[in-house]
Order: sequence, then C-alpha cells, then structure tokens
Amino acid sequence: MLLGLHHVTALAGDPQRNLDFYAGFLGLRLVKRTVNFDEPHTYHFYFGDRAGTPGTLLTFFTWPGAFRGRRGSGQAVAVSFAIPANTLGRWIERARIAGVPRTGPETRFGEELITIEDGDGVAIELVASAPKSDDDAIVRLHSVTLCESDAEGTTALLQENLGFRSISEEGARARFDLAGSHLDIVRIPGAERGKMSVGAIHHVAWRVKDEAEQLEWRTKLVESLLRVSAVRDRKYFRSIYFREPGGILFEIATDGPGFAVDEPPEALGTGLCLPPWLESVRSGIERRLPAVTWRETEWLVKTP
Repeated sequence: MLLGLHHVTALAGDPQRNLDFYAGFLGLRLVKRTVNFDEPHTYHFYFGDRAGTPGTLLTFFTWPGAFRGRRGSGQAVAVSFAIPANTLGRWIERARIAGVPRTGPETRFGEELITIEDGDGVAIELVASAPKSDDDAIVRLHSVTLCESDAEGTTALLQENLGFRSISEEGARARFDLAGSHLDIVRIPGAERGKMSVGAIHHVAWRVKDEAEQLEWRTKLVESLLRVSAVRDRKYFRSIYFREPGGILFEIATDGPGFAVDEPPEALGTGLCLPPWLESVRSGIERRLPAVTWRETEWLVKTP
C-alpha cells in the first residue's frame, strides 16, 4: 500500500534566495545539497525535518535565470504544511515582519490556514492542523492541491488504482485522503494549461516501504495501461514516475535508504553530495554551480 506523501518537488530560480526562504524563514532543515541527477549543472535542495523523514520533504531544482512559470490546469498548484494548531497567529506575525506575501487566514474543511509565497511564486499553505505545541515548527506535509479542467479521470485513478478515499467537497474543491496525507483537486472547467518553469511544482511523490512494494506498484500501474518509467536510482530512495490523466507527474518513492548514506545525521546538508556516477566530474560540476552560503539554523528560528 501507499503510505502517504513522500515529497513534493518544485522549481526555483535563485538558489540563495531559495535557501534563505526555506531554511531561514520557514525554518526547515536543508537535509541534502546535491544536484539534479538528470541535469547535474543545477542544484537539487532537499528541505525537511531534522532527519529528512519521508512525508516532511519539499525539494527544489534551481534554474537561475529561467522564466517564471504559470499556474494552471494539469498542475499541482499549492503545497501545504501542517503546523501546531495554536501557532497560526505567530506565523502571521512572522510573515508580516519578514515582508512575505500572505493571504488569509481562511477556513477549509474545518481547518484554519494561511497562504504565503516564496520569492519565485510557489504557493505554500500553513494549516493549523497538528497538536498544539510551544514550538512553532512545521510538523510535516499536510496536502497538495491539483488544478484540473476535467477531474473525472484523475478521480478514478486515485480511488480505483492508488487507494485514495474521498472525504469531503467544498465548492469546486474535492479532498481525498491517503494514509493521513491529503490531496485536493480544484476543478476549473476550461482553465488554461499551466506552464512548467520557475515557481511551478514539478511533481508529487508518494511513499512505499521498500523496493519490493515499489515493483509491485509498477506492475499494477502498467497493467492499468499507464506508462511508467523504469526504476530510477535517486541514491536516497528509488523512484518510478507516471502521469495521472490530467498530466501531472506522480512519483512513487521508497522510504530508504535515506539521507544518512553519505553524511552523518548531525551534518546533513553541509556538503555537496553527488551520486557515485558523477564523482569523476565533481570538479566541473562545482565550477558551474552558483556559490551559496547557508548555516545550520535552530529548529525553528523564532519570530523576533
């Protein structure tokens, strides 16, 4: 069975601005600084909890100088994090002090939330849904929102093939649940197709326990007449990819082996980590990557 969200990956422009927002303002830990294995002249940053636990991860490919994408149908258009239920007011004040664009608060499916945007326009929702705490820290991924002009095929895939269950509807928004992770579909008939570039969400990844279960899922999806990639070695997990009927890229990723395979847990994110097949060209990769600076932050950096 699928175990919920594994990670969400989006596209960023300036890598330093991306680091400053997610490790600084949001207080997530940079758990891995590596490259896009398919385009190794660009960074791939992983942000999450202290250990990089599946289900807490938001990752970015950085494309400095690329044009801004456009939200639209056939795209994931927002990613949501769960925060402690008593901390929404502190996050509102934090956004005000930092000058981060914000809308809300609003209530959706009985939960209060705000929406903020990073410097590239990625919509981040903070949902007051986790148990109350004295700590402001983001707890985990809460949900992802998809925009579809026709949601019938996507809905069928979710319920008939992937194990999601429908739990509620509000207007044009339908919510589905998978092992405690939510997926919302906003249906906008005739909506313009989204354009993939900086500020867009590239793909949504779902968890499986191990490679054996992943192969079972690959067989099941192929038998359902979906085009599924071969297993890809992402060093920290194994992945397969396919597109849902609306065109959004889905991934099924294994929980392991995890981010401590090439850095000790206390030092995650402090070095540029490459897969073995790129080590021979490390010097060339390092020359081409933009310089970035970062620091280990308190989890979470408190509002002044």
